[in-house]
Amino acid sequence: MKITAVLYVDEIESALSFWVDRLGFEKTAEVPEDGRVVFAMLTRGGTELMLQTVESVRKDVPAFAPKATAKGACLYVEVDDFADARKRLEGYPIAMPERTTSYGMREIGVIAPGGHNILFGAKA
Repeated sequence: MKITAVLYVDEIESALSFWVDRLGFEKTAEVPEDGRVVFAMLTRGGTELMLQTVESVRKDVPAFAPKATAKGACLYVEVDDFADARKRLEGYPIAMPERTTSYGMREIGVIAPGGHNILFGAKA
């Protein structure tokens, strides 16, 4: 079984700036519509992530479109190199300052484009 997150965003371009330029993902596929990208598939190592615009979700599968009452989700990204993750986040607003948890993880969190909570963690 494989699970891939699909994050809904207002626009793909600003999300690509975060995921590709800052975090080192590679865009492996995209779907254009009316001169804009409405879907992108990203990979880094063995990790895959998909981005889709809210507008295209509404057109494609209206029942899946985000609702004002929808509960959010958080991606927990376990990394081998915490220092690399911190370096990639330099200059980006940190929503959860670095901490070491009681369960032995060193963590830091941001809110990515689209409003998604992203926590990065590594074994302390």
